[in-house]
Amino acid sequence: MTLPASIIALLPESVLTLTAILIMLIEAVLKPATSRKPLGWLAIAGASATGFIGYYQLRLGMISAFSGSVQVDPFSIFFHLLIAAVVVATLLGSLDYFQGHASHAGEYFALVLFGAVGMMLMTCSVDLLMVFIGLEISSISTYILAGFRKGQPTSAESSLKYFLLGSFATAFFLYGIALVYGATGSTSIAAIAAALGASATPHMAFLALAMMLVGLGFKVSAAPFHLWTPDVYQGAPAPVVGFMSTAPKAAAFAVLLRVLFTGFPMMQHRWSLLLWGLAALSMTIGNLGALKQTDVKRMLAYSSIAHAGYLLAAFTAFTPAGIAAACFYAAAYAAMNVGAFAVVTQAGGFNEALRTVEDYRGLALRRPLLATLLSVFLLSLIGIPFTGGFFAKFYVFTAVLQAGHVWLAVIALLNSGIACFYYLRLLASVYARPEEAATSTSQIPAPAPAIGVAAGLALTLAAAATLMLGVLPGRFLHLANFASSSLRATYATTPCATPSADSRHACLPQ
Repeated sequence: MTLPASIIALLPESVLTLTAILIMLIEAVLKPATSRKPLGWLAIAGASATGFIGYYQLRLGMISAFSGSVQVDPFSIFFHLLIAAVVVATLLGSLDYFQGHASHAGEYFALVLFGAVGMMLMTCSVDLLMVFIGLEISSISTYILAGFRKGQPTSAESSLKYFLLGSFATAFFLYGIALVYGATGSTSIAAIAAALGASATPHMAFLALAMMLVGLGFKVSAAPFHLWTPDVYQGAPAPVVGFMSTAPKAAAFAVLLRVLFTGFPMMQHRWSLLLWGLAALSMTIGNLGALKQTDVKRMLAYSSIAHAGYLLAAFTAFTPAGIAAACFYAAAYAAMNVGAFAVVTQAGGFNEALRTVEDYRGLALRRPLLATLLSVFLLSLIGIPFTGGFFAKFYVFTAVLQAGHVWLAVIALLNSGIACFYYLRLLASVYARPEEAATSTSQIPAPAPAIGVAAGLALTLAAAATLMLGVLPGRFLHLANFASSSLRATYATTPCATPSADSRHACLPQ
């Protein structure tokens, strides 16, 4: 029996939703003292199932449902698999995090799944209203997760700040949708491209695009929409930060790729310059801001701003290589950043005892395995060869140079050099000996707490992905090219604007 297209198209989101609802129902009848680990394993099973469903969808080709507002293709499936992998790693690293500290951990597992539902819906939506619905589902979940360490003032502050600033950013995105509807008479991305390609580009449409960029720029922590990032990352639970710094960003970048390359390709000569400036600003502000930080989570927050700039640089290429490089970078960044925050989670625990760079001094003596894994992730964030971060930056910089943006590539290379200072400063502290002023007893490493099976599996998966992307990048780049090819195929079905003196790149190169 063949399932209807509407069911197949949203099967991953349906599985995650049903799993989250089941977790909430079970949570309601459990006694406070009962362990919530089984609920976590149930959430992991639901997230893992979406990966197998994605491979099943891939065999069926492109699926369009709900009057063309949802489109499942290799591009959306690529990001579905990426989001599912981040969710699985986050949940594995969180199973022991709440043990003995919170009786409401089941709500945490359900909220992570609900957030993933919104993110997956964003990646497969080809109508701006559906994108907005997915964005809201994702945002509401992450607003609550940011304040999940109840009783901690910094956690409540981060949640409130994220909610208030996120609401403003969402309003910008929604107002952009209203303006683009006024300019083209539709919220369908394909219809928008057809309307703009058949006539002179109205100024209202560019204003609409600029406002949508504000909303999406907030989600990806791009400067100058980054002001919430350091405070929220500092106050939110470490595993939540690992999740919200990767999965929502991947979804937002997927939306941005689809909107720019299939909805507004005839405006490329305008938005490319805008993204050029945003990329340069994000890289510079992120890396310079990280240099001054002593709090590790704030340092990684500014680092995420810089990496958003590197990824935005790929958008300026407007070539198949640029799209593939953006997809590859999103996957590499997800692996190394989730891994870095998994180490922070295991090293500091629920109370986050290790907060500053100085607190990590001598970590290699106390917990050598965690120190080794943190080294791998930090070296990948720098972009050292044989790690995923190296090839991610290599592909992005190559695409930028091929597009003729030499100065942007120079700025990116200089910022990569600046980033070495704060990453290596943390790495040096990890392998430094304790202060000489410490007593001889304190210099003896305390017995390292055992890493749980689930947390160990999460760290292993993140480290393996980081190294595989650096040692054998060809297969992953092939997947990224396959994902970008479906986006280019979608673009090929929409009419191109008539080339003019200021729109020489109206059609995407094949």
